[in-house]
Amino acid sequence: MHPRVSLVIDDRQTLTLDAGEAGSTPEAARAWLDAQFIALECEPLRASGKVLLADKVLAVAQAAGPERWSDATWSRGFAAAATAALGQPLVTVDLRTSTLAY
Repeated sequence: MHPRVSLVIDDRQTLTLDAGEAGSTPEAARAWLDAQFIALECEPLRASGKVLLADKVLAVAQAAGPERWSDATWSRGFAAAATAALGQPLVTVDLRTSTLAY
């Protein structure tokens, strides 16, 4: 089974994003998430300004929007980065509750 992300958008819509066979190294995954965090102009979730890895995954997911989720290359990149960076084969990103589970 390939690593994958289950993205819960709302009560009626959940997407399953497959990371593909290649996956990603943890270092490459963190670099991809860093680049997306900056490109999408994400803000730190904590008042201290610290950005934990899980916070970065959640912030990028929240900022991505429908056009990125419908882009197979981008969504595969997100799935590969999220699963590799967190070291988990299955990650659930719930946008309704702003939570991650693995």
